[in-house]
Amino acid sequence: MRKLTLLVSLALAISARAATADYDLVIYGGTSGGIAAALQAARMGKTAVLIEPTQFLGGLTTGGLGATDIGNKRAIGGIAREFYGRIWQHYNNPAAWTRHTRDEYFKSRTRTDAEEKTMWTFEPHVATKVYDDLLREAGAKITVVRGERLDLAPGKGVIKDGARIVRLVMESGRAFGGKMFIDASYEGDLLAKAGVSYHVGREANSVYGETINGVQTGHAVSHQFTKNVDPYVKPGDPSSGLLPGIEQDPGVEFSGDRKVQAYNFRLCTTDVPANRLAWEKPANYDPKWFELLLRNFEAGDHRVPWNPVWMPNRKTDTNNNFAISTDFIGQNWDYPDGDYATRAKIWRAHEEWHQGLMWTLANNPRVPEKARAEFQRIGRAKDEFADNHHWPRQLYVREARRMISDYVMSEKNCKRAEVAADSVGMGAYNMDSHNIQRHVTKEGFVRNEGDVQVRVRPYPISFRSLRPRASECTNLLAPVCLSASHIAYGSIRMEPVFMVLGQSSATAAVQAIDDRTTIQNIDYAKLQKRLLADGQVLDFESPPEPASRGTLRLAGIVVDDNDAELHGFDRNSTAHHTYIRAGYRHDGNEKKGEQRARFVPTIPTAGRYTVRVVYPPNANRATNVPIVIHHADGETKLAFDERKHPSIDGALESLGTFRFTAGRDGWVEISNANTNGYVVIDAVEWLPAK
Repeated sequence: MRKLTLLVSLALAISARAATADYDLVIYGGTSGGIAAALQAARMGKTAVLIEPTQFLGGLTTGGLGATDIGNKRAIGGIAREFYGRIWQHYNNPAAWTRHTRDEYFKSRTRTDAEEKTMWTFEPHVATKVYDDLLREAGAKITVVRGERLDLAPGKGVIKDGARIVRLVMESGRAFGGKMFIDASYEGDLLAKAGVSYHVGREANSVYGETINGVQTGHAVSHQFTKNVDPYVKPGDPSSGLLPGIEQDPGVEFSGDRKVQAYNFRLCTTDVPANRLAWEKPANYDPKWFELLLRNFEAGDHRVPWNPVWMPNRKTDTNNNFAISTDFIGQNWDYPDGDYATRAKIWRAHEEWHQGLMWTLANNPRVPEKARAEFQRIGRAKDEFADNHHWPRQLYVREARRMISDYVMSEKNCKRAEVAADSVGMGAYNMDSHNIQRHVTKEGFVRNEGDVQVRVRPYPISFRSLRPRASECTNLLAPVCLSASHIAYGSIRMEPVFMVLGQSSATAAVQAIDDRTTIQNIDYAKLQKRLLADGQVLDFESPPEPASRGTLRLAGIVVDDNDAELHGFDRNSTAHHTYIRAGYRHDGNEKKGEQRARFVPTIPTAGRYTVRVVYPPNANRATNVPIVIHHADGETKLAFDERKHPSIDGALESLGTFRFTAGRDGWVEISNANTNGYVVIDAVEWLPAK
């Protein structure tokens, strides 16, 4: 009997090996990072299998995120820059422009990359084509496998021999063996199944000596409520319970939790009637989920709550904006560690809520007419995502698992207070966390919490943050769910950076194979030499970032842009370091003569006041911004230069001193009529004259 058992076990082992395809590199996750890794492996003469659990490659890059987030593009090299170069090549062909011309598109945009022949805005199907071309050109070295998911059942999925992965096993039973493995998924399933340490959620500030990690109610100024909105099912009655998606207690300030920043879909929309689809009411529409949105409008927040960034051919990459927008805040906390059924339920809930939000904004009579008109004017693009009902195929998983390795990237790295000596690429975007939860204040109103936006200098990313501790796994790299704190990951988590780190991971993996060593023991000097030869950017010095003026306190009577009477100026930003409160607005350098903002103060005592304007200067601003000051002695008209650096505290410029009566008879109006660049608005201050 013992002999028979041994024979059966041997037969099963032989059968398993026969069913296992072997490669030099096994890459799990067909994201941008996974594709770059596969391409690099092939270019270094190795075989790679690229396993994508869905049917679609490219992750967010092909899934609607066409407005590339990166900050300083100088930080991006290698295959990533090659990708954006091919985007430029595609749109350099006049035939690619079907809804307008190239010149018309760039008329209102600042071209900073023309000489480098790169382009960082694109339609989803164009990104797909570029990736397909690159993979096809790589030839037989790359095998692409779609629709195969790692088996997440206990004791399955990842087969190891000691600290070394031998093969991956899918739910179907299909297996893939390799010498080195790369987890390029957004979720980090491979590293988790391999027994590698990881974290989900926010760390307390004390864990890595940070200042903007953990619960951040005091920092929550951006994408925030500007009006007091009641959170209870029956307004004013706490016993009636809270509306959906609102927590009673946000947690202890700066403490850690298991909560992750909000997910959404990056919608591809258009204003071209022939290519536009109306928003549809989902079958499971639940009006309770949209009551808070409607109450916020009725409280006086009439901002149009989304951010459509225009792509070629009259399409958009549309993202979250303001207090209640496309982020489904607080409804994703179980996603990172969830099984496939849990994730599918969360994914579907995001779809239904997002679709319901769009339908509500376009159709509910409680939505201000101006906002409804905007959502009726712009709808889904018919010629994108046709195989998925014209809806993005990728949920924006902004953050899931994050590996804990020998080196954890932190806020200190992003501020260059600590500089990694073993760079494999660079981060360059803000430390950017979207909101994580909604909660009730002591006064009984609803607030968002978790949004943090802090500028950084481009900084190196450590090789040690891509590979696990040697005791846990010796032949695995994680270029997407890398070792970083929550707030540092908020800066690193950009698609071009994932491409850079995917390429660097494959380079390191090939070196480990050739040198017959573990990933922890490769020679970094040798790795660095190859990365530089392949065009990767590992570090460069840049001037220190000015401190944010978002917390600037002014001594006079201040009317913020959120409190102004607005016609247009519905694009919000915090990209410049100079602003107060929750950011500033701009006109998009379009619809000239149609956008204006009137700032109306409540003057307590009649007298003379110096009027000062707060604005963020830039070279793309208008030099002839029309401003009208309405005061007790009439009206004064000025043409204001917003390119000029403010002379008062680096943030303000005086418009003059005028006499005002008590009350609300005076005002300042800023418009974009006949202006020769972007017009920005932030705040106007009335300071009693001495």
